[in-house]
Amino acid sequence: MEDTLKRLLNAESRANEITAEAERNASKLVQEAMDEVQRMELRFQDQTPELRKAFIDKGEKRAKQSLQELQRRYDEQLSRLRTNAEEREEQALDAAFAFLMKTTEK
Repeated sequence: MEDTLKRLLNAESRANEITAEAERNASKLVQEAMDEVQRMELRFQDQTPELRKAFIDKGEKRAKQSLQELQRRYDEQLSRLRTNAEEREEQALDAAFAFLMKTTEK
């Protein structure tokens, strides 16, 4: 029976050693993971200004393109209005003279 008790005590002791080693390994893995997360956060923080600049640059480029497109549309509309005004100018002058002639004849 003493032999059985010794084996049980040895097994319990070995189980405690294995458990302690597993806890140390788990703690080590958790610490390594936390360290890696911290390094990743630092890298992200280092890249944040670059990401922000790229985002702003892209936004400014799109804004410039939009402004150029609006300017182009405005210029086209202005050109159409001027053409229409020039085409109608003679008709307007004729109508105005005709109207003035009628009012002065009365």
